[in-house]
Amino acid sequence: MTPAAEPAQPRPAAAVPSSSYRLQLQPGFTLHDATAAVPYLAALGVSHLHLSPLLEAVPGSTHGYDTVDHTRISEQLGGEPALRELAAAAHRHGLSLIADVVPNHMAVPAPERLNRPLWQVLRDGPDSPYARWFDIDWTAQAGPVDAPGRGRVLLPLLGDRLGAVLDQLTVDAGVLRYHRHELPLRPGTEELPLPELLARQWYRLAWWRLARTELNYRRFFTVNELIALRAEDPEVFAATHAVLLGLHADGVLDGFRIDHPDGLADPRGYLERLAAATGGAYVVVEKILTGEERLPADWPVAGTTGYDALRRIDGVLTDHAGACRLAGAYESFLHGGPVRDLCADPHPAIAEARRGRADMAGPDGELAAEVERLVRIALRIGAAEPAHADHAPGQLRAALGRLLTGYPAYRPYARPGEAPSTASVEQLRAALDGSADPTDRLVAALALGELGRGADKDEFCARFAQTAAAVAAKGVEDTAFYRWNALPGLNEVGGEPARPGLHPAEFHDWCRYLEGTWPHSMTVLSTHDTKRSADARARLAVLAERPDAWAAEAAAWSTAAGPGFDRDADWLLWHTLVAAWPIDPDRLVAALLKAAREAKLHTSWTSPDPGYERALEQRARAVHGNPGLLPRIEGAVHALAPYARANTLAAALLHLTVPGVPDLYQGSEEPLYTLVDPDNRGVVDFGALAVRLTDAAAPRPGDLAREKLHLTATALHLRRSRPLGPYRPLHAVGLAGDHLLAFARGEDVVTAVTRLPYGLERAGGWRDTVLELPAGGPWTDELTGRSFPAGAVPVAELLAGLPVALLTRRG
Repeated sequence: MTPAAEPAQPRPAAAVPSSSYRLQLQPGFTLHDATAAVPYLAALGVSHLHLSPLLEAVPGSTHGYDTVDHTRISEQLGGEPALRELAAAAHRHGLSLIADVVPNHMAVPAPERLNRPLWQVLRDGPDSPYARWFDIDWTAQAGPVDAPGRGRVLLPLLGDRLGAVLDQLTVDAGVLRYHRHELPLRPGTEELPLPELLARQWYRLAWWRLARTELNYRRFFTVNELIALRAEDPEVFAATHAVLLGLHADGVLDGFRIDHPDGLADPRGYLERLAAATGGAYVVVEKILTGEERLPADWPVAGTTGYDALRRIDGVLTDHAGACRLAGAYESFLHGGPVRDLCADPHPAIAEARRGRADMAGPDGELAAEVERLVRIALRIGAAEPAHADHAPGQLRAALGRLLTGYPAYRPYARPGEAPSTASVEQLRAALDGSADPTDRLVAALALGELGRGADKDEFCARFAQTAAAVAAKGVEDTAFYRWNALPGLNEVGGEPARPGLHPAEFHDWCRYLEGTWPHSMTVLSTHDTKRSADARARLAVLAERPDAWAAEAAAWSTAAGPGFDRDADWLLWHTLVAAWPIDPDRLVAALLKAAREAKLHTSWTSPDPGYERALEQRARAVHGNPGLLPRIEGAVHALAPYARANTLAAALLHLTVPGVPDLYQGSEEPLYTLVDPDNRGVVDFGALAVRLTDAAAPRPGDLAREKLHLTATALHLRRSRPLGPYRPLHAVGLAGDHLLAFARGEDVVTAVTRLPYGLERAGGWRDTVLELPAGGPWTDELTGRSFPAGAVPVAELLAGLPVALLTRRG
């Protein structure tokens, strides 16, 4: 390892964070910049800095998930000396570091030589010592002409069919070049004529469109430029984790966030190996839990990265009945007809999710190559064992499509040689939907590892799970959530737009569950992957309280904008303007174009429709030049502001005081109205935040930025000063009791927040509603400094200054 820039300071004593703060490292915000921000972040009150991926990535990467070199900390971020300098500064301020780990994949960069292990595989083929690193199905492609049975790697990087671009391929200094691509040549082939040279390589250059059906390496979802690693191999694990584990042993890193564990062949085995290598460091996993799905109890982790918390916090602040009405208004906006409440099964959002999955897993779907790999494995099993023979490729393909479409969670957790979990069995049974088809049942049994052991059976079990996770992520979050736009704020990672809203009793039940089973799990509201930041969603949640008025307003805006070409695009346009206002045309257009391409209905990333995209852009840009429409949008956002403020502060305080470890996203300590990446991954001005933090506590009526910053710092310091005690729901009594969500943490902390503020105002305010503060000494609202006696306190008095209260008592 590189010598330290300065000796690491002793670790702070606490291994479990009281809170963490996510920093997006990139060339515009390096480890040096993070070090400069440490005094501010310590003053804010967090205990841990949560760093985006640290290993060397593709030059210019703004996210770090495209690793090219596991042997060094990214030089473009400052390298290992800068990381050690950051750790030393953090330790001096009582802070620790958590690092994001990417175990699933590496980049296929241009030039390819940046990824040395992959370079060697492309040069030396299956004999390369690095061939075991990558999840390549060597049987799927015929090998070089002199070794046809050994296979080769399909590289879908050509802009057209091979014959059309042959004149763009050149050999220079022992390297095959194609525009930015540089590819190694198999030793001894350098002087051959180009056609023969290509036929002798361990890779097959191909038109990029062939990836969908012919690719023979597993990807991260559908991204050809990210090739999957076999992290289940102990040698690969050791090589790809050595630097990070060494930094942990040196006291530089204290914990890890594991990116996309569902992409791993054996998530539990990986996590067990990581726990053994770190002595049980603080580890959380980016596991997306669907519905009532629970994190596997046998995973040696502290919990998830918090999308399950996001769904509950957003849910309890969303009006269920209004959301159902707004869904009906959306359908009416699109198709005409009367508005009806829309929450009954079969819900259109569920049907859209199934269609999205089916699109991914179908014969022409973006994950068809992954499905074909499973077909090949099943055919090999049938060829070896007569009991499983005579299932035709088409039957296997159709059965896989049905099961992957109907699977109700991300993936099963089956481990060859072990009985599958009850949850996985039930989920496969749900996907079968009573089918007696022999091929369906064969595929389900293989997916659960129920037919015994063997190389092919073990591989099918692992690859089915990995493919199911990719189908779920791409089919639902990256397709369906851009197609059914009734309540865009609910279309988040792990979201359930078909089940809007959450009753306070359900929220309390979930908090007690989290406290009892995963007390140190992360909780989040905004991340680098959320489609809309928490405060943008807080605005949209108000619309669910006034569905008819909003539907009328959206219709009026469409009329004012002039004849449109796509009603659904209009609905999303108006929601996006409300969510992110004020927003410049470039940001607006970028978000809408991404949404349209992800939806894949009128245009897509792989088959763009220039005419549709041009019309979408013109429609969006025309808003800012429409003198009749612009003031109306401004006025609507202004009218929503008091209720959005209540939602923003309520969500922030819940996030910071419910069970778990709150993970703040950079810049979210003040109002943040960002959209899907890359909009949400910009550089934050920590110097300006530090200045505002010094006077955030000063009363500034109407200044939501200072209110949120003050609330955040106050709650964070409270968490650092004492452990929050057991969670206990408190219930307001009175006509507006359902509009107050309150709970105690131990004997000396109470949180109280307003929910559904628009409905509260329409009903006449708090009126006779009271909250019984637990007996004992007087209570002080840490946000306002006001004191209250124990016993029944009128909520109107308690929340006279702010829509939330954080109460403590001394002694």
